[in-house]
Amino acid sequence: MDKRRAFTLVELLVVIAIIALLMAILMPALSRVKRQARAAACLANLRQWALIYYMYTDDNDSYFYNGRGGGNGYWWMDELRPYYKDDKLRLCPQATTHYSGGGKIAVWANWAWRSGNKYSPDDIGSYGPNAWLCNPSPGVTGLWGRNPPKYDISYYFRSADMRGGNYVPVFVGSWWVDFWPLSDDQPPPLPDGVPVPDRPGTNEMERCCVDRHDGFVNGVFADWSVRKIGVKELWTLKWHRYYNTAGRWTSAGGVSSSDWPQWMRHYKDY
Repeated sequence: MDKRRAFTLVELLVVIAIIALLMAILMPALSRVKRQARAAACLANLRQWALIYYMYTDDNDSYFYNGRGGGNGYWWMDELRPYYKDDKLRLCPQATTHYSGGGKIAVWANWAWRSGNKYSPDDIGSYGPNAWLCNPSPGVTGLWGRNPPKYDISYYFRSADMRGGNYVPVFVGSWWVDFWPLSDDQPPPLPDGVPVPDRPGTNEMERCCVDRHDGFVNGVFADWSVRKIGVKELWTLKWHRYYNTAGRWTSAGGVSSSDWPQWMRHYKDY
């Protein structure tokens, strides 16, 4: 008579070991594919933002918003509201949770004047505008009351009708609601932005210099193109009219690998 034979304990352990080995090989690849998918979804979001900015400026004689949001403190979120409906469009798929809720890469939560200076769940995002692209009202000498020369109105790209728009960032992945980068801004010491305090400091480049897509953030440019931006490349872009694209944090300005924070050193130089 035939005798049925079951698996031995050794055979079961070998099968389990092989499965564990295959999982160890496949998991990093699956994780990489997921990150790539989120990066692609982020670019798709930003293509919609490029269209939103295009429609807004087209409806306003090529001019950007005035930077004051009708006096209610919300500025670009409310200024552009007629052109988008889904608040999730403000969220990069790679960063959807505010750091207070355990998000690895910080997501901003706007202080809402209309809700008593508290975070509003409807005012979150992980993109922000280059705040040098504004069209301040006549007679304004410094946006938000700040003083020249850093916030001199002459620094602003007031209109989308410009030359070299493919080097002028409009809307970029960030951990804060807006930013006025300068060429001598220091790079952030950590790849996830600065979690404490909630309001960022004076080095405003750090607000968009986050390791969101393996050494890149994504952005919209003033020619309405959308592409990846290297974290070191941020210092070479034309953020405002007088911005020095060959400043000290660029290869042309003589920066060396050891000058960068540890987390940035292995990324591409520009």
